[in-house]
Amino acid sequence: MAQQNSAEPLADLTSPGALNGAISTTAERRALYLKLFSGEMFKGFQNNTIARDLIMKRTLKGGKSLQFIYTGRTKAEYHVPGRSILGNDDAAPPVAEKTITCDDLLISSAFVYELDEVLSHYDLRSEISRKIGYALAEKYDRLIFRAIAKGARQASPVAKAGFLEPGGTQIRVGSNAEKSDAYNHTSLVKAFYDAAAALDEKGVSQDGRVGVLSPRQYYQLIQNVNSNGLINRDETGPALQSGNGIISIAGIKIYKSMNLPFFGNYGVKYGTTGGTTDANVAAPGNTGSFVGSDTELEDGGGVTGMNNNYGEQAAFDKSCGLIFQREAAGCVEAIAPQVQVTSGDVSVIYQGDVILGRLAMGADFLNPAACVELFAGDSTGDTAFGTTYPANVS
Repeated sequence: MAQQNSAEPLADLTSPGALNGAISTTAERRALYLKLFSGEMFKGFQNNTIARDLIMKRTLKGGKSLQFIYTGRTKAEYHVPGRSILGNDDAAPPVAEKTITCDDLLISSAFVYELDEVLSHYDLRSEISRKIGYALAEKYDRLIFRAIAKGARQASPVAKAGFLEPGGTQIRVGSNAEKSDAYNHTSLVKAFYDAAAALDEKGVSQDGRVGVLSPRQYYQLIQNVNSNGLINRDETGPALQSGNGIISIAGIKIYKSMNLPFFGNYGVKYGTTGGTTDANVAAPGNTGSFVGSDTELEDGGGVTGMNNNYGEQAAFDKSCGLIFQREAAGCVEAIAPQVQVTSGDVSVIYQGDVILGRLAMGADFLNPAACVELFAGDSTGDTAFGTTYPANVS
């Protein structure tokens, strides 16, 4: 039943929120009303950064690189009575080295005008500082994961004939020429058990073994937790879905990350062509500039500022996951992530401050035997790069 009589003459409304009497639309009638700030800024989606605590980290001071020494094995034999023991004639155990160089200074900065801070109704400075920190942390994760994938394709630096040590491992997910195999939970579980067996066979410690998958791969495992043989299948609720190493397969804790090299992109690659082109995953829409097709890996070999070889974009076209142990990679830090802010005369001259985030680090694989790369869509994985020891730049 109508509660308002439209036939009656309409009242002449006073519209104190209208600008110069314009009242044709609701927007015009409310033009002068205050837009209240909710007290909370909508923050851009930030990816978790996890790699730093999963590998070996060393502080670099007084030099440009760190040297890591490898020692191979030696052999034993039975003593023959009457013979002198003068050491072995194989020069065993063999010794080799690996070096990790510090890259150039990585920076992210912004200039904050003082008047903008005065007029702003939210804490502009802290928010910008936070974004700068995220940019550095994201770069940190991405370089480390690329270094681990690089190590999975390498032979051991201990290469003496008869004393060759184990190198890296590449494991195919599924058996079809389809990149969509990367999301098959049964194939993923099998790949994890194959990886665990390979690590055992190559003498890699069981302590600190982890796997890093894309979010969609991780959630495929969760959805089939009752049928795919996960050890922690009794975990439920937020703990199971958090992606913080709760699920494990064959003693390998599983993490998810959008910083993982994934079919030539970071974290996900959209496309519905299927086959060897993409994993047949449709984009959810409105992905922005930092997710999906816009996150192709930047070239990382011979780039100004990069003194370690992190591989070209095309070197990760088949890669879809990593499994590794703590010794797989190392990170050397000359300057830990930090934020600096100008002050004093500089602030007076420019009437504002520069907020600068900086980081000086370098990452590369250490023990290739502790590196496992998952790949899909082909019978062979991506080819090795940076194979020349000790720096593995070329």
